[in-house]
Amino acid sequence: MDAEKVAELRKKRAFRKFTFRGIDLDKLLDLTNEELKDLVCARARRRMSRGLKRKPMALIKRLRTAKKNAAVGEKPRGIKTHLRDMIVVPEMIGSIVGIYNGKMFCGVEIKPEMIGMYLGEFAITYKPVRHGRPGIGATNSSRFIPLH
Repeated sequence: MDAEKVAELRKKRAFRKFTFRGIDLDKLLDLTNEELKDLVCARARRRMSRGLKRKPMALIKRLRTAKKNAAVGEKPRGIKTHLRDMIVVPEMIGSIVGIYNGKMFCGVEIKPEMIGMYLGEFAITYKPVRHGRPGIGATNSSRFIPLH
């Protein structure tokens, strides 16, 4: 009997439950901005203490409506934004945001692990260098060019 119960519990608890600084996800969604402010790092805390401005509020409102209009079990449609300095809050979890990287909008699904980070951290603004063969003038031996 005990072995059966243990096996059943293992099937139920296949994945690790997400917590942010010791608070699980469903409680995070119920937090007010003041309570959330105490959980994030200093820079985000300072930004939140100075108040939510019009543009971030408009983004959150658009994400809310996209999530509300989505069918049950479907992902909401993506919302494009230039607000790379927007801090991810629990209300945004599950939304799809198109973050502008200077050239195009990178579609990113907001996950619980992203809370407290900036949107800009998930859309790289440069193309990483792919080193190839060294060119002319790269080494001393390649500088010598015979005349004849």
